[in-house]
Amino acid sequence: MRMRLKGINRTTRKLSSGKTVTYYYAWKGGPRLEGTPGSPEFVASYNRAVNAKIPPRKDQLMSVLDLFEDSTEFTDLAERTRKDYRKHLRVIAAEFGDFPVSALEDRRTRGEFLAWRERLAIKSRRQADYAFAVLARSLSWAYNRGLVPVNPCERPGRLYRAARSENVWTDADEKAFHAKAPNHLRLALTLALWTGQRQGDLLRLKWAAYDGETIRLRQRKTKVPIVIPVGAPLKVALKAEKDRYAQENKDLPETILATVHGTAWTESGFRASWRKACIKAGVTDVTFHDLRGTAVTRLAIAGATVPEIAAITGHSMKEVGSILDAHYMHRDPALSEAAIRKLEGRRISPN
Repeated sequence: MRMRLKGINRTTRKLSSGKTVTYYYAWKGGPRLEGTPGSPEFVASYNRAVNAKIPPRKDQLMSVLDLFEDSTEFTDLAERTRKDYRKHLRVIAAEFGDFPVSALEDRRTRGEFLAWRERLAIKSRRQADYAFAVLARSLSWAYNRGLVPVNPCERPGRLYRAARSENVWTDADEKAFHAKAPNHLRLALTLALWTGQRQGDLLRLKWAAYDGETIRLRQRKTKVPIVIPVGAPLKVALKAEKDRYAQENKDLPETILATVHGTAWTESGFRASWRKACIKAGVTDVTFHDLRGTAVTRLAIAGATVPEIAAITGHSMKEVGSILDAHYMHRDPALSEAAIRKLEGRRISPN
């Protein structure tokens, strides 16, 4: 089922440094290929070159993948998600681009796809699951539109299991981070803990979304509009940030979270700076993403109900319940302590 690469042209050149390098082209006079021979990047770049020259056959999986990438289901995804999907679509095309659509009905096909996932899992179980999920979603989209006879990738289970039961920011983690991190990253920590929002949404959050009492935003991933009452610690942090710019006679940036130069963050730039700050603070085994679950946990400990938590974080009530049940609740003694105190408060005296 693997594609055979035909017509590849190879040239060897000597650089000014004296080093000899070999370049590969899809054909003589064709585009240069990426990666090393045999790698997914190499095969994918070859497929792109060939497909640009010869339209994919409609009876092959490559045509389905192309149609999915042109669909609104794909274009409506967040920019970062589209980028990740494209990467995995290239890997899928390299392996199964010439796979006959009619063969999807063969019972052996599911096993072939699962075997491919297991090969990817040798390098990364998480990425193997992601690639398989992209294939499954592509085929689900195509099946619903009558483009394929069946989706053999439904409900495959997962190879990767994230052990997030202990990945909650503790008070000690928070204190250590505040002691070592720069102001603009300390604000990011406070904003995440008091809103429970995703990193991407917080990086795009503008000062105009804050009216002094609430923060209003629409989540990019779910399109859910959120209105978050701003707690006192976050109010203090936001006021301090505004005051700092005023004292330095600088214009307030458009976004609440900004670099040390007052410019909007790129997601990669923020991740790199955040990682360095965590290392300096000695904060390990937790990520920025874990702040979202930490916010859910802290709200639950404070006595917030599942609907109340969902209204703040934008999770569905089912997701909130799953987070608390599967990952955090049974590990945090503060929750059981809070439950007993509530029971004591409701106790009716026998007198």
